[in-house]
Amino acid sequence: MNILDKIIADKKVEVALKKGLIPIKNFEMSPLFERPTNSMATKIRQSASGIIAEHKRRSPSKDVINNSLKVPLVVEGYEKAGVCGISVLTDGPYFGGALEDLLLARASVDTPLLRKEFIVDPYQIIEAKAHGADAILLIAAVLTRAEIHDLSTLAQTLGLEVLLEVHNLEELEKSIMPSLDLIGVNNRNLKTFEVSLDTSRTLSAIIPSDFVKISESGISDVSAIKDLKTYGYQGFLVGENFMKTHDPGAAALAFIKQIEG
Repeated sequence: MNILDKIIADKKVEVALKKGLIPIKNFEMSPLFERPTNSMATKIRQSASGIIAEHKRRSPSKDVINNSLKVPLVVEGYEKAGVCGISVLTDGPYFGGALEDLLLARASVDTPLLRKEFIVDPYQIIEAKAHGADAILLIAAVLTRAEIHDLSTLAQTLGLEVLLEVHNLEELEKSIMPSLDLIGVNNRNLKTFEVSLDTSRTLSAIIPSDFVKISESGISDVSAIKDLKTYGYQGFLVGENFMKTHDPGAAALAFIKQIEG
């Protein structure tokens, strides 16, 4: 069993346990459930940088990245830097995140928030809405076409945008449908954790122009972004490059200034 299979197996157990403890109606009564969402896709289209910054404490491939910084300080710094969106890891066992991180981020900023999670059940989309998300991530590698359709349709019904993540042509071809807003190409192979920007370059021409194109993982310098823009990418998810510093907001600001300059 590879790491992705293990994460998904554990996630299904985790969600089943939560469903037995907290009914959906509790989330639907959250003050944030009726909150109008902010469009991350629109912000990216209007931006010169397209940066989506990430709050991530650790990962299976890098272990601890940064455990010392408080969520409000990180996301406020990102907002001041002018990012288009903030990705908040909410997986606990493998990434050190929590739904409370999303809640704290929402209380701190107006910037569109992406709940970055291994979503396997509609329950998690209701959770995301109740905790202040503006968008959710769906990973094509772990979902069938029917599951992607049902989950993305539910998300859009709740006013949430959908970022679909793919790693190869097969995943992309099975997943394209009207209920998606953004398509992200993850340059990291989730089974081996190897990174190559060629993945984004190869798939760029196949992604329909209806969707905002996002390149994810392995983006650590401005030259990579300038190159990927020539392939039609408008958004760029950057996590470790900012989080490994003592001031992620300042790192994001300097990075964005280089892109815009």
